Amino acid sequence: MDFTFTEEQQAAAEAARGVFAGVAPDAVPSPALTPGAVADTYDQALWATLADADLLSLLLDARYGGAGLDAIALCLVLRESARVLARVPLLESSAAAAAVQAYGGEEAKADLLARAGRGDMVLTVAAHGRTGHDPAELAVTARQDGGTWVLDGVQTAVPWAHDADVTLVPAHTGTGRTVLALVPRGHEGTVLAEQFSTSGERLGELRLESARLAARDVIDADGAWEWLRDLLATGTCALALGLGERVLRMTGDYTGKREQFGFPIATFQAVAVQAADRYIDLRAMEATLWQAAWRISSGAPGPLPAAGDVAVAKIWAAEGVRRVVQTAQHLHGGFGADVDYPLHRYHAWAKHLELSLGPASAHEETLGDLLATHPLA
Repeated sequence: MDFTFTEEQQAAAEAARGVFAGVAPDAVPSPALTPGAVADTYDQALWATLADADLLSLLLDARYGGAGLDAIALCLVLRESARVLARVPLLESSAAAAAVQAYGGEEAKADLLARAGRGDMVLTVAAHGRTGHDPAELAVTARQDGGTWVLDGVQTAVPWAHDADVTLVPAHTGTGRTVLALVPRGHEGTVLAEQFSTSGERLGELRLESARLAARDVIDADGAWEWLRDLLATGTCALALGLGERVLRMTGDYTGKREQFGFPIATFQAVAVQAADRYIDLRAMEATLWQAAWRISSGAPGPLPAAGDVAVAKIWAAEGVRRVVQTAQHLHGGFGADVDYPLHRYHAWAKHLELSLGPASAHEETLGDLLATHPLA
């Protein structure tokens, strides 16, 4: 078996490292000192640089100006972005564009994809639902009324909702199917309220009150939402991995320099064992991430649907990144809580990633359901 990345995937990761090399994780006010959002919008200068490097169109076909790469390439780039806490809607916009390309109508593709790939348009996804635990598609209802669709419901914690030009909203129909509605910002029948993440980023509560959309703005292809949800969850795992790797590196640097009783504390057995345990967490997070990304990219069959691999990856990512940042705070001592040192920012982002697309317990339930319906031989 060959576990190496392709030349194209490695080139995407190399380009990402170059773009993110100059990004400072403490470029905005500390979330610990800011009662509201740490900034009014995403890092637009970085967004433009990503567009110039063709990193916003990785998953798009050549006819839309893209590279035609896969989820693995996107996850490699996301991993690099999380190491510097890059404040851009890279995951959400890329995944939404990929879903439109795979399942949307020709009009929607023509309207959105080329502009999204150039960075001229930002897309996001309302994937949190009401609680973050229950399926997001159950938070909104969709019914047909003549030639239009009518949506009612509430989606909370929508990332970059105040900046996105279009939000993809999953909604369930009376027949039990799920559709994806492409809702423009400020559309009639929608109300957007502010919410705030632990990371200090501004989220949105999107309330739909008999919001009407033309049929061309609703994707009703079977499997569209499930595929998009799996891609988003896998991308979140990539973010958690990149963040965790950076935090463990910070911890190694600190414990290698911090001396107690005349020796670096990294040489103490209790410290070394805790760091080793977190290294094991990261390697498990990495292995399960690439398994999930490969299943999504290749469509290869397995004993469980690809959603099973995604659930395993998200369980490891949610629990692993939490353990990594908690151990880092412990080994840093009081220094870890210093707002002039970036570790507390990574801790806040880790908590957000742990709960994004559902906590570990939600994915454990999903995995249990899949095992019940697909018994292993």
